[in-house]
Amino acid sequence: MKLIIGDVIDTAERLSEFLPRLGAAEWIALDTEADSLHAYPAKLCLLQFSIPGADVLVDPLAALDLTPLWDTLRGRELLLHGSDYDLRLLREHHEFVPHKIFDTMIAARLLGVMKFGLQDLVGQTLGVALEKGPQKADWAQRPLTERMENYARNDTRYLHPLVSRLREQLVAKNRLAWCEESCAALVAECAILPPPDPDREWRIKGAARLTREELAVLRELWHWREKEATRCNRPPFFLLSHDALLDLSIAAVDDVPLDPLLPRRFAPHRRDGVLKAVARGLAIPFAECPQKLRGVSYHPTDAERTRFDRLKANRDRRAAELVIDPTLIASKQTLEWLSRNGSDPGALLLKWQRELMGI
Repeated sequence: MKLIIGDVIDTAERLSEFLPRLGAAEWIALDTEADSLHAYPAKLCLLQFSIPGADVLVDPLAALDLTPLWDTLRGRELLLHGSDYDLRLLREHHEFVPHKIFDTMIAARLLGVMKFGLQDLVGQTLGVALEKGPQKADWAQRPLTERMENYARNDTRYLHPLVSRLREQLVAKNRLAWCEESCAALVAECAILPPPDPDREWRIKGAARLTREELAVLRELWHWREKEATRCNRPPFFLLSHDALLDLSIAAVDDVPLDPLLPRRFAPHRRDGVLKAVARGLAIPFAECPQKLRGVSYHPTDAERTRFDRLKANRDRRAAELVIDPTLIASKQTLEWLSRNGSDPGALLLKWQRELMGI
């Protein structure tokens, strides 16, 4: 029976007691919880660890210096599931990049598993039925409810036995190296935080169909929404949806009343903010309005089209033989790049993918 240390580690004393045990652990499973559905910007609200004999919750919102924790984790392999968001969260908010990971979602997909959510994998592989739990809960609330704590612990409690089973299957199918290379590539990808692009960050989905005048209004509305969301600590969609921003931008330029497009219960100060943002956008001279982005169109040659068809047929054949998703070997976009003259397979594919493709 596993020993659960305390309720939640939220003091320096508890953390200092836990770190030696964490550092000496044979293996470490990790997960995170954030409040992206409830706050803006989102923050790391909970760290879940499982080690031999213990499932432990660490509260990053408490007045703790977590530097010793990150130092303890450096150089270790961490067991995670669907880790891309966790890795970006840790990198962005705590500048932590793990040395090595084993991602059970990646492993399952490379084995051809079609349902690779944690609940599905634990049920299929270990025969344990996990409660769906409060996925949409506000993880910044304190104290956590007993149900939330149990749900959080279950996110890591079964990762080690799951990893053991998946690793055995990967070895049996000679695919362990594929998993290791794919996990390393994910760590490297998530460690890069691209700088914001002031000319693109506000161009939400659907903006490409707007005129330049409408884009000027959209830009002002987007910046207003960002500031208001930060001020009230609520996700931007809580204030106005993307569709609402687009509709308001079009209506403003067409001189159509805006109030019918606002939420029924919209605070007066927010309505005032929207109207001022619209006015600022409408006042921008046409010559200074944002340009419509023009994608660089590429017209493949007949030889490149033929090469693409050959690469796709080869990819699909290998995927069928291995009973895995073809996009794991190469996406359509990757195939398009590979088919172009002068392309570098080494820059587009991992080693195991190139070997399967024979390029």
